[in-house]
Amino acid sequence: MAASELYTKFARVWIPDPEEVWKSAELLKDYKPGDKVLLLHLEEGKDLEYRLDPKTKELPHLRNPDILVGENDLTALSYLHEPAVLHNLRVRFIDSKLIYTYCGIVLVAINPYEQLPIYGEDIINAYSGQNMGDMDPHIFAVAEEAYKQMARDERNQSIIVSGESGAGKTVSAKYAMRYFATVSGSASEANVEEKVLASNPIMESIGNAKTTRNDNSSRFGKYIEIGFDKRYRIIGANMRTYLLEKSRVVFQAEEERNYHIFYQLCASANLPEFKMLRLGNANNFHYTKQGGSPVIEGVDDTKEMAHTRQACTLLGISESYQMGIFRILAGILHLGNVAFTSRDSDSCTIPPKHEPLSIFSDLMGVDYEEMCHWLCHRKLATATETYIKPISKLQATNARDALAKHIYAKLFNWIVDHVNQALHSAVKQHSFIGVLDIYGFETFEINSFEQFCINYANEKLQQQFNMHVFKLEQEEYMKEQIPWTLIDFYDNQPCINLIESKLGILDLLDEECKMPKGTDDTWAQKLYNTHLNKCTLFEKPRLSNKAFIIQHFADKVEYQCEGFLEKNKDTVFEEQIKVLKSSKFKMLPELFQDDEKAISPTSATSSGRTPLTRTPAKPTKGRPGQTAKEHKKTVGHQFRNSLHLLMETLNATTPHYVRCIKPNDFKFPFTFDEKRAVQQLRACGVLETIRISAAGFPSRWTYQEFFSRYRVLMKQKDVLSDRKQTCKNVLEKLIVDKDKYQFGKTKIFFRAGQVAYLEKLRADKLRAACIRIQKTIRGWLLRKKYLRMRRAAITVQRYVRGYQARCYAKFLRRTKAATIIQKNWRMYIIRRRYKMKRTATIVLQSYLRGYLARNRYHKMLREHKAVIIQKWVRGWLARTYYKRSMHAIIYLQCCFRRMMAKRELKKLKIEARSVERYKKLHIGMENKIMQLQRKVDEQNKDYKCLMEKLTNLEGIYTSETEKLRSDLERLQLSEEEAKIATGRVLSLQEEIAKLRKDLEQTQSEKKSIEERADRYKQETEQLVSNLKEENTLLKQEKEALNHLIVEQAKEMTETMEKKLVEETKQLELDLNDERLRYQNLLNEFSRLEERYDDLKEEMTLMVNVPKPGHKRTDSTHSSNESEYTFSSEIAETEDMPLRTEEPSEKKVPLDMSLFLKLQKRVTELEQEKQVMQDELDRKEEQVLRSKAKEEERPQIRGAELEYESLKRQELESENKKLKNELNELRKALSEKSAPEVTAPGAPAYRVLMEQLTSVSEELDVRKEEVLILRSQLVSQKEAIQPKDDKNTMTDSTILLEDVQKMKDKGEIAQAYIGLKETNRLLESQLQSQKRSHENEAEALRGEIQSLKEENNRQQQLLAQNLQLPPEARIEASLQHEITRLTNENLYFEELYADDPKKYQSYRISLYKRMIDLMEQLEKQDKTVRKLKKQLKVFAKKIGELEVGQMENISPGQIIDEPIRPVNIPRKEKDFQGMLEYKKEDEQKLVKNLILELKPRGVAVNLIPGLPAYILFMCVRHADYLNDDQKVRSLLTSTINSIKKVLKKKGDDFETVSFWLSNTCRFLHCLKQYSGEEGFMKHNTSRQNEHCLTNFDLAEYRQVLSDLAIQIYQQLVRVLENILQPMIVSGMLEHETIQGVSGVKPTGLRKRTSSIADEGTYTLDSILRQLNSFHSVMCQHGMDPELIKQVVKQMFYIVGAITLNNLLLRKDMCSWSKGMQIRYNVSQLEEWLRDKNLMNSGAKETLEPLIQAAQLLQVKKKTDDDAEAICSMCSALTTAQIVKVLNLYTPVNEFEERVSVSFIRTIQMRLRDRKDSPQLLMDAKHIFPVTFPFNPSSLALETIQIPASLGLGFISRV
Repeated sequence: MAASELYTKFARVWIPDPEEVWKSAELLKDYKPGDKVLLLHLEEGKDLEYRLDPKTKELPHLRNPDILVGENDLTALSYLHEPAVLHNLRVRFIDSKLIYTYCGIVLVAINPYEQLPIYGEDIINAYSGQNMGDMDPHIFAVAEEAYKQMARDERNQSIIVSGESGAGKTVSAKYAMRYFATVSGSASEANVEEKVLASNPIMESIGNAKTTRNDNSSRFGKYIEIGFDKRYRIIGANMRTYLLEKSRVVFQAEEERNYHIFYQLCASANLPEFKMLRLGNANNFHYTKQGGSPVIEGVDDTKEMAHTRQACTLLGISESYQMGIFRILAGILHLGNVAFTSRDSDSCTIPPKHEPLSIFSDLMGVDYEEMCHWLCHRKLATATETYIKPISKLQATNARDALAKHIYAKLFNWIVDHVNQALHSAVKQHSFIGVLDIYGFETFEINSFEQFCINYANEKLQQQFNMHVFKLEQEEYMKEQIPWTLIDFYDNQPCINLIESKLGILDLLDEECKMPKGTDDTWAQKLYNTHLNKCTLFEKPRLSNKAFIIQHFADKVEYQCEGFLEKNKDTVFEEQIKVLKSSKFKMLPELFQDDEKAISPTSATSSGRTPLTRTPAKPTKGRPGQTAKEHKKTVGHQFRNSLHLLMETLNATTPHYVRCIKPNDFKFPFTFDEKRAVQQLRACGVLETIRISAAGFPSRWTYQEFFSRYRVLMKQKDVLSDRKQTCKNVLEKLIVDKDKYQFGKTKIFFRAGQVAYLEKLRADKLRAACIRIQKTIRGWLLRKKYLRMRRAAITVQRYVRGYQARCYAKFLRRTKAATIIQKNWRMYIIRRRYKMKRTATIVLQSYLRGYLARNRYHKMLREHKAVIIQKWVRGWLARTYYKRSMHAIIYLQCCFRRMMAKRELKKLKIEARSVERYKKLHIGMENKIMQLQRKVDEQNKDYKCLMEKLTNLEGIYTSETEKLRSDLERLQLSEEEAKIATGRVLSLQEEIAKLRKDLEQTQSEKKSIEERADRYKQETEQLVSNLKEENTLLKQEKEALNHLIVEQAKEMTETMEKKLVEETKQLELDLNDERLRYQNLLNEFSRLEERYDDLKEEMTLMVNVPKPGHKRTDSTHSSNESEYTFSSEIAETEDMPLRTEEPSEKKVPLDMSLFLKLQKRVTELEQEKQVMQDELDRKEEQVLRSKAKEEERPQIRGAELEYESLKRQELESENKKLKNELNELRKALSEKSAPEVTAPGAPAYRVLMEQLTSVSEELDVRKEEVLILRSQLVSQKEAIQPKDDKNTMTDSTILLEDVQKMKDKGEIAQAYIGLKETNRLLESQLQSQKRSHENEAEALRGEIQSLKEENNRQQQLLAQNLQLPPEARIEASLQHEITRLTNENLYFEELYADDPKKYQSYRISLYKRMIDLMEQLEKQDKTVRKLKKQLKVFAKKIGELEVGQMENISPGQIIDEPIRPVNIPRKEKDFQGMLEYKKEDEQKLVKNLILELKPRGVAVNLIPGLPAYILFMCVRHADYLNDDQKVRSLLTSTINSIKKVLKKKGDDFETVSFWLSNTCRFLHCLKQYSGEEGFMKHNTSRQNEHCLTNFDLAEYRQVLSDLAIQIYQQLVRVLENILQPMIVSGMLEHETIQGVSGVKPTGLRKRTSSIADEGTYTLDSILRQLNSFHSVMCQHGMDPELIKQVVKQMFYIVGAITLNNLLLRKDMCSWSKGMQIRYNVSQLEEWLRDKNLMNSGAKETLEPLIQAAQLLQVKKKTDDDAEAICSMCSALTTAQIVKVLNLYTPVNEFEERVSVSFIRTIQMRLRDRKDSPQLLMDAKHIFPVTFPFNPSSLALETIQIPASLGLGFISRV
């Protein structure tokens, strides 16, 4: 494609920049061939003239479209070059906070320097089982790919982690190992991953140090092989180390430290155990103070030392060995302080009694003088003689440092070997995954031998990487049948040859080391002479003769020759080593043993390791002196050999590459330094991968993806049914140059840049379409605007014209009004004149007409009065005539009615004589009488009321009469007084005159008083008004206060209600949490139970069982289950056949965890035995006390002895069982265990044998106790026998037999002691019996009397029963017997309330009698049934005979035959809702009803829950019989059988659903018929009769509830396993709405296509599966509430898995995908509506997914948008919201990315939200399940048992 087509105006390019490495710019005009300058516009706003190179004329790199920026895979970029890679990494790291990116087969990991929540177990589960391209890049994705390929291809794998120091290599390797351990699981009890992680503190302390770039830099490389068995579970691991930097032990650069362990020792010097090391501050030692930085900020060396020691203990390094390690390390520090003084230029000495050397000698256990001598001298051996030569001070110092380095290297190897021992497994390794954590390419200002070796290793690894990438490319092209052309890629073989070939750098270095007087300068000259100007990769610096330059694949590196020879030779004088080997300190010689005799499992090279499998089994015998020669191998030679071994291992595996990048040197979180990043990208080979990809066809599309993406570039006629042909036709038109693409079998391959060109064409086409749409829309908008303006103009014109017309109309109206006014005024004048004349005329007329009218009125008045008089007269006459007529008519009517009444009376008299008439009249009369009676009652009431009123009136009358009498008397008296008073009038008149005067005075005073009163009144009124005003104010204040109080009360009430609601919610949450915790414990318990069963099965295969009839109970069972499952386990084991013993060589080593469990069980059984022994002693004391009061009856004593003998037998069997098991364990430990565990000197063996010995001794003691108990029981039995029995205690034959049975002397002695105690006991019993005999006799007489009365009563009842029919007689006798037993039971309960022993014996005898009665009843029932069947047969035959006879009889005979009385047979007894089975049929019942039952047939053909009903009816019958053993056995067998079925068919949803439904129904039946009032509310009276009568099964209800919870959790797991493969494909990947989401270009890691193929799951698949689940549960009759909980859990799983994948997939976070998700969720909601499950809470579980989909679609720009997002996304955590915003990726160019500032705004707004920091939802979370009580309306007596169940042995009762 021509450059002029790409370099057009507005095209964006990359130009070099010294600061930012690359800068983005935009072309201001089109490029034309021949232009030397490009006009560019920088993003900063500046314009720039960019000059092209006149020689190469290379144009700047083109920039990728924005839609391709931020891709998961760098190879998905269309333009593949350095600036595109750098920019993509920067955008992902800074903007999206994504640290992982694919680059083809390489995972690029950038260290964030911040803890990220992306490594939890939920993330591991999300990546487990996924394809590598389906999820976002992650170290877990690489680990999953390696694990999957290992299992699929049966090939070992390697993960190569490389990078600079501080880039995060070790952390990446650790996370990879954690992934393997989590996904695969450990094959043993000890977790290997934990052991490997436990080795990290040790390896970091002895192998890591502080450098200028990293505070915890690994100064060695390591390769960890994680071994797997055939089931791909981790079984062990092995570690190999490479090139330990020994020089750091003796020298550190500025601001650096020695290895951490030295500083940890110095910081812990004050510990008591470290006093002997005589350490101090790190600045006191030469080897730790050279760097000048002994402390790392934020690191506590004392705590780190504690962690190191703890890790050593975990890995099995004992305290003695740890102290040995610390002694050696302290000795190295003291050795560094040894100082030399020069004697002359060729010799030196050590000062006498030199303290550092003395301490070193003491710690190392060597002779001071000898060590002092060989530090200053060396031995030279020639062909003829050997002599000792002194050495100079410099040589002595170098020899001291070499010795220190050698000791440290040997110690390092020893520790690594012990770590490998801890990680080693005895199980055969099937495959492995290796994790290589090795240093990356290094270049410093001064590069020495260490950097040379590191870069040499990276050259080898880069060559292997290039070959692997090249091979993968070639395989892809061959697979797609594309013409293969050789890709030119960088081959670093010349550089490797320069280093390792013959006469190479290493060869010359080794040769120079062998020369007696070889120096670094002579070696440098040899290098110049051999390679300078002959090899292009070798150069010489201009200003130095002691350095050389090598052109590595990453960069040129200059190496300083100084120190190469010394470091390569690693010279250590043999005499010094011999002194150390002769040490008294045992550990030190172990470090220097030969490789063949070493304790460690790896070879003791100084810098390399070989794996355990490569160590020879037998030491090879070599020539004398071979060891010395091997000792003299150079470091370079050893490193080259170990590197070749590593490359062989890697080449034999499938490699996976992780390149760690250090984003900046200052450890700032999420800060990207472009310069440092580019350096590392060049050094780690990422850019080389890009170059190889760009050289071929980097962009690859399937035909369907290409068609979906570029459908817009095709015309309708171009689209064919064949997608492949369609794509070919379109590409030929779009891209002219056919070399730019190739058609494969399934994919189209494009050269670099072609996808960008196609994207440009697509964007242009879409832009043109957008322009056309915009043009049309804008035209439509403008036309709409024009029409609106036109309508507005017309409206304005209309209003203006209207105004003008109104003005003209007003003018015309005014003109017309003036005319009218004139007209009316003129008319008014004329009319007024007319009116005056008219008025005068009218007045005259009125007077005249009034006169005439008055005359006419008077005349009419007279006539009217005459008419009135006539009217009254005529009326009187008419009324008179009417009255006479009426009187006559009434008289006639009376006569007629009298005549008719007489006739009617005659009729009535005749009718009254008949009875029927009398009855009719009687009915009427009754009604009338009732009415009359009612009236009489009412009249009586009225009469009473009137009488009361009358009495009241009489009382009032009498009182008034008396009052009037008194008034009359008073008046008479007053009259007499008046007569007297008249005489006094005269005198009073005089007084009146006086009084008048006084009155006048009084009046005047009154006026003054009134005036004062008025004034007072006014003042009072004023005061009252003031008080009223104050009162009103106070009332207002009161009302305000009341209102305030009311408001406060409301607020307080609301707050209290809110608090109450919150507390209620909190309590509900706590309840759910507690319920969830309990159910999780149940789940864990079931898992442990399954584990125990598996181990038990393995043990049955491993260990021979001597007594298969007995089986131990699992110690891990709960108390309820262990109590209920004991009898069933015995029953199971009794049916098991005897197992033959397997050959001893095939037996597997005993599992130690199982042994510890068994030992724990032994302890529990001993405790139980002790409790039983204490109970037995207590009961014996009670027996002694009871014997002192009264003598027991013989039958009661017999029952007691029977009970005690049962206990004794149980104890004996328990002892035998424990003894047998302990013997088996001892045999297994001594004969069949692994040699590591059961070696005679092993600590575990000693501990176990001690425990076994103590347990056996304890058993012997228990045996003696049992013998004592046996003798006591025998003595008690004989003491109860009658006195006249001659064989009581003196029968010599019995004694002889007992003595012969007691073979041990200890048993005889114990028996003698028992006999003595028995004699004492008998004496006391005889004395007590004498005292109690009389009391006993009186009690017996009372009993005889009561028995006589009872006998009489029984005779009476018997006589009554004989009069009844036979069937009723049986029922009456049974009823009587039950009543008698009940009364007797109550009597004996009261009698024996104080003595439980007697009551127990009585209960035993009562049970025996009841069993006898039940057997008799059963026999009678069978007899009755047989007789009834015979009767039915006979009745049938008789009926047939009668029918035959009836046919011969004529109808007349039938009519005439008299009716004879018919005997009506009694109705058969109603079915009681119980099922009876025999004890021996229990296993058959369980087998047919549970174990071999097929749920599908039962669910389709029979009533739901039929097995549960049948089992409950069997339980009812056992309860009816009061047989607790039968109830316990049946329930236990049922529970265990259900568990067996679920264990066998636990993956079948139908089976699990069926038994969950039946278990819940069984549980509900136990509640419904328990007899508790709370559960009987909804029962019918018949159902209440079916309640359990004898047993309270509340404990079993709890066990069944726990079982139901376990089944529910298993059902959820089955659901999850079925739904999980469908969810991601159906909810996310499949396009439910076709054409909404586009397909973006992808890289080498192809994702699963969203286009539906035949095998992919869709949303319809999920809905069909949900329908299937729902229909199965409904068919099984599952409770509706339980179905709702299951549906809620299903929807939670769908929502959680979908959201988790959305959060881990960048390609799914787009606007169109949000629309797809919302549509899918709406379909799920529609399904809920169809099933009436909207109130199940399932919709709420999808709320986080709904909000995430809404978040993808909402606007994300302004602060208002941020506020809306924060309020909308209440169900999402802050981490999830930020993650979605970071991952949001536009699918088209027209969409915009979310800005970083907007994301920060969201974070600021959500910083106060308190939510979980966890990113992913817990998809494994199971909501706590409840089982609401759901009673059944089905009557038990109506249930029929189908013959298909095979339960013919069950009979209905």
